[in-house]
Amino acid sequence: MSTERLTPTSYLILGLLAREGPSTPYTLERQVAATLGNFWSFQHTLLYKEPPRLAALGLISETREPEGRRRRMLAITSTGLAALTAWLERPARARTELRDLGLLQLFFMDLASDEARLRLAREQLAMHGTRLSDYEADARLERRGSPSGAGLRTVEHWRGATLPMGILYERAAVQFWSSVADNAAGPDEAGEPTRMDPG
Repeated sequence: MSTERLTPTSYLILGLLAREGPSTPYTLERQVAATLGNFWSFQHTLLYKEPPRLAALGLISETREPEGRRRRMLAITSTGLAALTAWLERPARARTELRDLGLLQLFFMDLASDEARLRLAREQLAMHGTRLSDYEADARLERRGSPSGAGLRTVEHWRGATLPMGILYERAAVQFWSSVADNAAGPDEAGEPTRMDPG
């Protein structure tokens, strides 16, 4: 089948089902929130809207529990696995997107007060500092090893494959927003102004 109709969300669902096995949309949402959601943002409602389309294309199967909560159970088909494998064999060529609302606000901060710029910088610094601490805690868990099992493979893979990039990014963000805060505070609050150093 043609893969032109598949989106990044399509491949995300196929990949999670291939790694974790049959899952409900809610389980997929939890896995994404704990892993991919840390570096790739998208509307989580797509995890509920996309499976019927993938089922119609024959890439996944969708069954419903006969009793109880009647949850939808999704599983990848052999056609879906072939489409996922073909996608993984093609290196991504799209430009990296950095959709950071804080950076958008900073771009227009010349239209606001120095106090607003300082508040933004401090808020961003606190947010990125917290995220960095969380990522470093995840990295410590990875070094100690964690129990494997159903539903945990994707979390473990996040720690091993993409978490190092998350840590590097958050460290850079902390350094960047520290410089912005120092410049916004001025010499009275921060001593000598810090020159912004993009490198």
